[in-house]
Amino acid sequence: MRRAVHELHLEPARIPADGLSLEGDLELPEGAAAVVLFAHGSGSSRFSPRNRCVARALREAGFGTLLMDLLTPAEEDEERWTGHLRFDIRLLSRRLCAATDWLRFDARTRGLGIGYFGASTGAAAALTAAVDRPSVKAVVSRGGRPDLAGAALSRVRSPTLLIVGSRDAAVIGLNEEALALIPAVKKLEIVPGATHLFEEPGTLERAAELARDWFARFLAPRPSR
Repeated sequence: MRRAVHELHLEPARIPADGLSLEGDLELPEGAAAVVLFAHGSGSSRFSPRNRCVARALREAGFGTLLMDLLTPAEEDEERWTGHLRFDIRLLSRRLCAATDWLRFDARTRGLGIGYFGASTGAAAALTAAVDRPSVKAVVSRGGRPDLAGAALSRVRSPTLLIVGSRDAAVIGLNEEALALIPAVKKLEIVPGATHLFEEPGTLERAAELARDWFARFLAPRPSR
């Protein structure tokens, strides 16, 4: 069930990482108690329509969102030719950690709970970063490659939800293997009829609902009565 919130205008963010400046878009609904940091997959950016759809659903539920580019424009241009960064999980996770620290100290987000939403290789980066930043309260992966987090999986303590399409057979298997290695609270959700990109009608919306409910449970739980 969605609740109406007053949404502030989009605020550009410049996030220092590795001696560079990464671009991001921060949006905070009024009264937000938590913010979700998005980690996109290879070949994508903060303008990904799929991640923006999920982010919009989270903001309608009262969560802040930070969509950011994990690579600079120059790195993206080089990546198109070499492909050498898209599977560099350590680099991507290090930049997520930098963005997490930025959220912790920026005046607009200081004191807010932080969660991660990762897609494709961004899911592995999110899980790896969650190990390095144990204050991250929840992680959600959509169509992700959590297996690429490798040895970090056995050290994940943040509650983790893996979302995969029922028609993405190879990735289902990889998610099942990764899930078995995660010691935290965890769950695998299979969205019926969805392929890897969740392009089928209603499938992306279902993934957004699952993510919203997971974050509502672990990132910003309602106080018990």
